[in-house]
Amino acid sequence: MNYNYQTPRYLIVIDQIKSKIRSGELECGKRLPSETDFAKELQVSRNTLREALRILEEENIIIRKHGVGTFVNSRPVFSGGIEELFSITEMIEHEGKKPGTELMFSGLVEPHSDDIEELNLSNHEQVLLVKRVRTADETPLVYCIDKIPGNLLKADYKFAEESMLHSLQEEAGVTISYAKAAIRTIGYHDEISEILNCDKNTPLLILRQVHYDMNDKPVLYSLNFFKSDQISFNVFRKRSFKEFSS
Repeated sequence: MNYNYQTPRYLIVIDQIKSKIRSGELECGKRLPSETDFAKELQVSRNTLREALRILEEENIIIRKHGVGTFVNSRPVFSGGIEELFSITEMIEHEGKKPGTELMFSGLVEPHSDDIEELNLSNHEQVLLVKRVRTADETPLVYCIDKIPGNLLKADYKFAEESMLHSLQEEAGVTISYAKAAIRTIGYHDEISEILNCDKNTPLLILRQVHYDMNDKPVLYSLNFFKSDQISFNVFRKRSFKEFSS
């Protein structure tokens, strides 16, 4: 990458560290040098290094383990662009692995306040709640919580497929057009982390999505908890240039 005198030093450090990871000089899963030693090696101040490491942690390239040190994260097995609407089944199959599902719960329940808001529910309307663990080659990967307005489904509707998107289209005649999504991270979760076989130092990525049909009606509210050491998401961002007339 070409730099100029206006390029912030921490951005250069980020590229240097990424280059060391790509070349294998910094191995995945290995601990980074101490801040003092690493700053000397890169010939920068500790403050500059800390800013670079902060951003690399946000990108899930490094992980900090309290009281232990900072480590290069293991390369995620799965990755995808958040701008692309995909099913988890398709994502797993794309990586050449066999998708599987362990159904934890399925049934009509009373909605929570956020369900009512996100799905624009009427009074006394129930939701179909489906809780599943998605596996790749029989290894837990994602804990899925899906909620669908009860009035969209037939009385005898039974979720019996790998893909929720495919099931809604084939069994309920609901076609998903687009989704609004947000990602955040949480630390260890007593129930979900144990189900996904995560250790206490592995955070969870939460992909929260509201799916809309062809008429812009919200039809599916989902929360997907991913193992952060197994998956990463990327976003394609394009700079917007405005033309000004004099």
